[in-house]
Amino acid sequence: MLPCCSIFPLHMTLCVLPKLFNWFVKELHSTTGKIFSGLLDPKLNRERNGTSGLVEQFIARKADLLFCSSWKITSRQRPEYEEEEATEPYAIMPPLELFMEVPYDERRAMLYRDLERGDVVVGRINNIREYGFFLTLLCTAGGLKRDVEDLDLSALCHIREIPTSGSHDDPLSYYQIGDFIRAGVKDIDRYQEKITVSLHQSSLVPDLDLKLGVITKEELPVHYSRSLRAANDTTETYERILSSCHGYHNPCVVDFLLERVGVSDTQPPSLMRGLQSKLFQEEDFATSIRKKQSASWALKCVRLGVDHFKNGHHVEAMNEYNKALEIDTNNVEALVARGALYANKGSIVKAISDFELALENCPDHRNAKKYLSQTLVERGRQ
Repeated sequence: MLPCCSIFPLHMTLCVLPKLFNWFVKELHSTTGKIFSGLLDPKLNRERNGTSGLVEQFIARKADLLFCSSWKITSRQRPEYEEEEATEPYAIMPPLELFMEVPYDERRAMLYRDLERGDVVVGRINNIREYGFFLTLLCTAGGLKRDVEDLDLSALCHIREIPTSGSHDDPLSYYQIGDFIRAGVKDIDRYQEKITVSLHQSSLVPDLDLKLGVITKEELPVHYSRSLRAANDTTETYERILSSCHGYHNPCVVDFLLERVGVSDTQPPSLMRGLQSKLFQEEDFATSIRKKQSASWALKCVRLGVDHFKNGHHVEAMNEYNKALEIDTNNVEALVARGALYANKGSIVKAISDFELALENCPDHRNAKKYLSQTLVERGRQ
């Protein structure tokens, strides 16, 4: 699990896969050009079943897993919009596009596409009129984290969306140009590229307890503050910022993120049928599997060594036995075979040591008992 600033539940993505695919095809047709359109157009590529067919086949094979209700194991925690830099439980990073060469127009289009009513934005007042004030948007907050100060985006907060504050008859008299404002998105006109915001709590998503209105510079989102530092320091890289985050070094970061997105680490969702079991046997874990693999590879080396020994190639045989024991230190067959070779070469002490070690690992090994007895008799004669 990556210590990233936000992650999206896998089961939520997969459950809308057909809709995502249809949207993706439309996007390719409208924005990518004739090359990709040709690949997805069956009239221009009749020899292929088409990408849509492959996706449909995948969904058909995995339907019982994709739409299984047991994937929703725990309920997602309510998103935490306010994080303190000193106590962050996971690494809060600047948006990834800060470190990429994403075109200006594309970033604007992506923001208007992704921003929804109820999202939280932060901006600076640049103009105050009798009907409200205008904000220069600096960043988003909460689940969608984008830094947009360089995109020249404005938002209007109408006077109707400003709560009255105590003794001030005019709600606007409480605000000044340059104030930092946290607000909820009231409406978005994606065609005209207009955003209206509100300072009423009702403009936010349900159950979100978040203060709207004027905030201090210290209350700006952590990811925005780190973006400013990265923009002003050309030596800052994604890796350096990540390693400097408190949350990156939190030993419980994986458990925290799993709990936050509602995924159980004891019943992890997977499209691999072999991982659908809830109770795995001891031999199903990596340590046991690796042990079996090592034993198998070691036996292959032993067989090669025996073939070399039968052909009189004792050096090659010894090399294979040693290789087998490097792979599997306590491989009984390799110990017995090497012990036999030591005995044939007259290295009685080494042969006895190998036979005894083999019997420690497998007390009932017939050849180990037999060869040890013969070697001890031979030693007694010396």
